[in-house]
Amino acid sequence: MNSISLLVMDMAQEQVSIHNNADMDHGKQMSLDRGAALAPSLLLIGASQFLLLLVAAEALYPGYSVATNAISDLGVGETAVIFNTSIVIFGAASFAAAYLLRSRPGRLLPVCMAFAGIGAICVGLFPETLGLPHYLSALTAFLFGGIAAIVSSQQARMPFALLFVLLGAVTLTALVLEIANLTLGLGHGGMERMIAYPIIIWEIVFAGWLAGKAEEMV
Repeated sequence: MNSISLLVMDMAQEQVSIHNNADMDHGKQMSLDRGAALAPSLLLIGASQFLLLLVAAEALYPGYSVATNAISDLGVGETAVIFNTSIVIFGAASFAAAYLLRSRPGRLLPVCMAFAGIGAICVGLFPETLGLPHYLSALTAFLFGGIAAIVSSQQARMPFALLFVLLGAVTLTALVLEIANLTLGLGHGGMERMIAYPIIIWEIVFAGWLAGKAEEMV
């Protein structure tokens, strides 16, 4: 009789343990989902403020030319504080969003976003006057930003999927052309914008798409 009682007690404790573990897993998943819901806001704020302050820095930089001046020229001189602060915020927002999206299907996207974010942060921390560290940082931001845009198409439906692929392809193609010193008449500044702008556009559109998906799941 005692054996039966012990067996019943063990089974009851096991059921309680399973229930508690299930509650913990559910709570953890809800926490991850709430975190992922913040990702669109981070991407939208980060990309929007960088785009606006980039334009402001171009206007304030004496004699600046979008055709002949590199984007990173804005990171030295009178506009250094504006540009470097803005791109660090941009990169930090991308990195934070990547971390929050880690629970979503497909691990490649948050990894690429994280590397792109780190690259952008380092661009602001290492201005072009430092040479190699700056150029490696820019290459990392551009390369992984373009890849992230293409990879994100696997999670989206048409027409967003096609748009994300096109934006990523433009970035990567322009990056190859810039490295090969082929500016197609746009100048190095113009070609660099063909690399950077699609990434900014992608982050803004992708943020809107993520926000829409979050609303569908509510």
